[in-house]
Amino acid sequence: MFNQEEERDESEVEEHEELAEEKTQELAGDEKSEKSRTFVFSEGGHTVGNALRSIVSRYPEVLFCGYTVPHPAEANMHFRIQTSGIRAVDVLRRGIEDLEKLCDHTINSFQEEMSTFESTRQSV
Repeated sequence: MFNQEEERDESEVEEHEELAEEKTQELAGDEKSEKSRTFVFSEGGHTVGNALRSIVSRYPEVLFCGYTVPHPAEANMHFRIQTSGIRAVDVLRRGIEDLEKLCDHTINSFQEEMSTFESTRQSV
């Protein structure tokens, strides 16, 4: 049986997946192969694009990974993935999960160091 924290974590994951599906679409014209796709992120930009590209491009099955922001007045970001075997959408999903883990780790590390700093500062 799950405790409340585990149930909350599962509901948060489901909410994140629903939001991601609403804000991400596949670009038309990529239907020939599942190994090559361009995804359009609404509300995406250089910050998300570059962070996600740096993670996804390190996967051994990725042949190409890049992003563009077609026009600075629009909040869309096009993210292209080409793989040697597995589906591009699976690579994207893994990249987003890994980016989220990296962000969580960064936040936790920062908070721990801030707590340490504040406790040493108060003892002086």
